[in-house]
Amino acid sequence: MFPVSGYFGTMKSERNAALVMMFAAMVGLLLANSPFGQPVLYAIDFKLNLDLININITLGHVVSDLFLAVFFFVAGLELKYELTTGTLSSPKRALVPVVAAIAGVAVPSSIYAYLNWGTEAIVGWPIPAATDIAFVLGLLAIFGRGMPKEARIFLLALAIFDDLVAIAIIAIFYTADAQPTWLLACISVAIAFRFAEMSRSKDKWLIRAGFGIILWYTVYQSGVHATIAGVLLGVLIPATRAHGVIAKVQPATNFVILPLFAFTAVAVVIPTMTGESNNVFTGIFFGLAVGKVVGISIAAVIANQLLKPKDRLPLGIFDLIPLGLLAGVGFTVSLLMAHLAFLGNQELYAQAVLGVLLGSFVAMGAGGALLWLRARWHLKNKPRTKKTKSKSRSAK
Repeated sequence: MFPVSGYFGTMKSERNAALVMMFAAMVGLLLANSPFGQPVLYAIDFKLNLDLININITLGHVVSDLFLAVFFFVAGLELKYELTTGTLSSPKRALVPVVAAIAGVAVPSSIYAYLNWGTEAIVGWPIPAATDIAFVLGLLAIFGRGMPKEARIFLLALAIFDDLVAIAIIAIFYTADAQPTWLLACISVAIAFRFAEMSRSKDKWLIRAGFGIILWYTVYQSGVHATIAGVLLGVLIPATRAHGVIAKVQPATNFVILPLFAFTAVAVVIPTMTGESNNVFTGIFFGLAVGKVVGISIAAVIANQLLKPKDRLPLGIFDLIPLGLLAGVGFTVSLLMAHLAFLGNQELYAQAVLGVLLGSFVAMGAGGALLWLRARWHLKNKPRTKKTKSKSRSAK
């Protein structure tokens, strides 16, 4: 089997990349809430003059919409491999993260809806549904050394499916000007790229870059979140080429794109709530910190147990609980939904931002701690190989 670590380099380099990303996030949050916060936020919100090609985008969106699409491209490649020839190649196994992702959206959204039913704040029901894939994979790399490789595959698939659901929610409920013509253009470009990828041309990278830019542009113009272009491009490349492609893209995603993304995503002023009602904050906070782990862990255990023993993922409830907690790290997509939901209500928006930040930090802290403990347990109880036993005998 193609090792998971081969996609993003060795575990050591992946941990280093995750540490750099977390450091960038911490710097972004501190700077945004420091005396230098206004210039930093102004720079992130600076609008580029690209009216000639009908693009209305800020520097922050260049990172979150364009650069992050490259990360989603890599994630799409890995998911394609796992779904075709890897751990999730069995349709039954692949259903486990899909079912978990659905529950990970339904339970947090239900908590929020219950607390805000009948009020104007109900429009924010999808806010706690999102999972920030870049952050959760980085946290897994830092705290999860020793976890079964299936843990990363499960979390990757879960986060991608979760984000796809979140993007669909944005497209359906928060996009007033979806463009069917551009959606058809996306499909046409994707089909053309698939045929081009099957050719024997020596200029593969030039073809991929060209089609990638065109696909991103068509997705952007369609009104759908543009990072979906990266996932589409990744799944359209044959799985046999995944290793070579990822090895070349990996350094840029790990040490340039993800730190930039982390910095801009968490560079948010921590608001103060001045109103009496705090159900928006409560719904989002408990949705992310509690709803995610409850929905994901229970659904994944049930779905896994319904499979035949030979088809089950080797993950138990004590593996799935910390993974479910990590999935409660919402950040980028949750903040985007909060902005779209409460565009005209600053008080509700402040509650939403505070709920996303605190809920994500609690999920990050609790998930990281439990994951570290569980990883230590796996390392301690890992079966000893023959090579290890022979070394022990020679040492004696």
